Amino acid sequence: MAELSIPELSLVLLVGVTGSGKSTFARAHFKPTEVISSDFCRGLVADDENDQSATPAAFEVLRFIVGQRLKAGRLTVVDATNVQPEARRDLVLVAREYDVLPVAIVLDLPERLCAERNALRPDRDFGPHVIRRQRQQLRRYLKGLPREGFRTVHVLHTPEDVQAATITRAKLFNDLRHETGPFDVIGDVHGCLPELEQLLDKLGYAIERDGAGRPVGARHPTRRAIFLGDLVDRGPDTPGVLRLVMSMVAEGAAFCVPGNHEAKLLKALRGKNVKRSHGLDASMEQLDAETEEFRARVDRFIDGLISHYVLDGGRLVVAHAGLIERYHGRASGRVREFCLYGQTTGETDEYGLPVRYPWAQEYRGQALVLYGHTPVPETEWLNNTLCLDTGCVFGGRLSALNYPERTVVSVPATRVYHPPAKPFPVSAPSGSDPARREPDVLDINDVSGSRVIETGYVPRIGVREAHAAAALEVMSRFALDPRWLLYLPPTMSPVATSTHDGLLEHPEQAFTAYHGDGVTDVLCEEKHMGSRAVLLICRTPAAARARFAAPAATSDPTAPATPADPCGAIWTRTGRPFFPAALTADLADRVRVAAEQAGLFRDLDTGWLLLDAELLPWNVKAGQLLRGQYAAVGAAARAALPAAVAALEQAAARPLPADAPALHSLLDRTRDRMTNADAFTAAYLRYCWSTDGLSGVRVAPFQLLASEGAVHHERPHSWHLEIADRLAAAAPDLIATTRRLAVDTSDPASVAEGVRWWEDLTTAGGEGMVVKPAANLTRGPKGLVQPGLKVRGREYLRLIYGPDYTEPGNLDRLRQRALSHKRSLALREYALGLEALDRVARGEPLWRVHECVFAVLALESEPVDPRL
Repeated sequence: MAELSIPELSLVLLVGVTGSGKSTFARAHFKPTEVISSDFCRGLVADDENDQSATPAAFEVLRFIVGQRLKAGRLTVVDATNVQPEARRDLVLVAREYDVLPVAIVLDLPERLCAERNALRPDRDFGPHVIRRQRQQLRRYLKGLPREGFRTVHVLHTPEDVQAATITRAKLFNDLRHETGPFDVIGDVHGCLPELEQLLDKLGYAIERDGAGRPVGARHPTRRAIFLGDLVDRGPDTPGVLRLVMSMVAEGAAFCVPGNHEAKLLKALRGKNVKRSHGLDASMEQLDAETEEFRARVDRFIDGLISHYVLDGGRLVVAHAGLIERYHGRASGRVREFCLYGQTTGETDEYGLPVRYPWAQEYRGQALVLYGHTPVPETEWLNNTLCLDTGCVFGGRLSALNYPERTVVSVPATRVYHPPAKPFPVSAPSGSDPARREPDVLDINDVSGSRVIETGYVPRIGVREAHAAAALEVMSRFALDPRWLLYLPPTMSPVATSTHDGLLEHPEQAFTAYHGDGVTDVLCEEKHMGSRAVLLICRTPAAARARFAAPAATSDPTAPATPADPCGAIWTRTGRPFFPAALTADLADRVRVAAEQAGLFRDLDTGWLLLDAELLPWNVKAGQLLRGQYAAVGAAARAALPAAVAALEQAAARPLPADAPALHSLLDRTRDRMTNADAFTAAYLRYCWSTDGLSGVRVAPFQLLASEGAVHHERPHSWHLEIADRLAAAAPDLIATTRRLAVDTSDPASVAEGVRWWEDLTTAGGEGMVVKPAANLTRGPKGLVQPGLKVRGREYLRLIYGPDYTEPGNLDRLRQRALSHKRSLALREYALGLEALDRVARGEPLWRVHECVFAVLALESEPVDPRL
């Protein structure tokens, strides 16, 4: 059995004369979607797969499809004769364009066998001269396939070879997605062995030494190191650094990618004519003192280094000079060139050094890219990239990043080992904050158009172009400063429709739904009748400016923070400021004081808190809605219906026996409508009270969403409500508590107690309750479980469905309401909100966070009954 190994990502050309069995071979070894057939493409453009006059157009279609698949990173197989070098050349160029490896599988079967097979197919009326010419072309150029650019060539000579062949898909050398860490990614060492030893010791690695005391290995009990290249040149001990790193790599304690200095050193070791500059002369002198065996080992080590690695499921990419997204996981000469040298503008600066193209400023990839190559005084987070070359050899520091923690660890250089070609600042300019480079700039391309967003909760969430445009309109015109806007709360799914007499919603449906999802422990929370609000509260104005680059009271960006600067923001479900700036600052400060008195900043070791809450009373934000909709309906009903009742009562008092039944029926219905109108007015007035500024305003927090470096959606709801209780105890006039009850959905007595609790709440005038999985974030057999189901009271629903919704005919119609779209929307928005918070906790750039925030708002444009 012949095992044909092909790269997992490659362009495979099946090569063989007509009748050699290429299509049969393709069907046996590849998915139908992976195979692009020239015959099929001819059929697409000419409705006849054998119309040879359509071949040029067919191959244009074929090349386009191949290009789109390779662009998407999918293995692609071309089923065509491919016996002519010019036909193969075009496809090899397509492979190079998308930086994938071309592979040839040649079916070099006997000419007579191919002719016999064609004779059995009436659609193939080729003469024997066609097969003869194709085979001559195949044989003439067969040995030259590697020179044409094919990295792998497999040749099958007999039907038995074809029958016995198996295909093995090999991972590319740069594909380490199965390696999940944790890692310590170390920047350019440049022969600075003392600093490398100090850094490894600081990171917790145990260093092994030989009899001469030289470090010959290092190992961490739970972590591995990744070296970003440029281990050599300029520093005092290139052989010592190589000895240590080579041993760590050989023992599986580290990975290493090559730098441009390793590439140049390898040429020098092999006797090639290279200019011994930029520290290469020192490295060669140091290596000349080593044994021939050691130099040969260095040669093999550098020669075996892979240009870059993709790790942790594609979430991390390491390359010496960085890497743009379309090169991630690809293999070609230009990818290796970029990894080693980066990208230049073609210009040189005043020191004669190439001007680097700022690829990281345009980077929008999902993977974190860690790199070195160009020394910087401070590590700078920029668009999910980080440069870790902090110029140790120039007197700066040797730096590493803990991944996935995203913590930078550094040790200072002992001295300046090599003078830099241009001045190298050892620290950032005073007052600068490189981690906040252009914090208020967001690119419209980050949020516009049709998009698919990947989250860790629902794999792929689509956003339509029209909905994205609607979200952009709201954000650009009405939303608060985007530097504050970390999160938008999701919509909430209502409970399934109840069959109880006179009720549209009832708790039993919520308990049954969660029990069906395998959730036995739920928490019933009182539903406050207010407006949903998100509060970002910072410990100090200085913390707000440092962490979120928050706008200051002064227009001078270099001015120090003052008490007049805002220490937080408060926004609505659509990202709009809840209050004018002065009231926002006042309320945020009051909540800040309560959080400080409750010890939350101290206990959570954070400079900020993100709270999900209800802001009471309802009329603080919904005043216009009350006046224009609810109050108007109530006033009109109270004005018209009493007069109608009086008129009908007068008519009913007259002796009109023939019309009496109909008249009395109309009178009864009108009296019922008047009663319903009174109930409607009482319902909305119950949730309103007078406020003056912030006087009378209360905040009812029910979840602590995030704090510095942490998200809290996996903490149980009881923990979150205890946080809220601590705030309420510190500021009882400002913070409202949330009543709750734990229910076991598998226990009928507990369920009955939950129903009674809801009945007591709603009878007393409460809106209702929200039933949530007690554990908070919960996954069931079918995936993510609804984070909450709202169960609203009978009287509150008058505000939603109108005064007369309880009439039997109206209830019967409302019970037909469709909930599936609302439930789907709730889960998608929930997943996007969690993903946004995860990205905040990981320290990802603003545009990555806003990708999710915008998507939540965009989904709100989907056509869903707003009453649900």
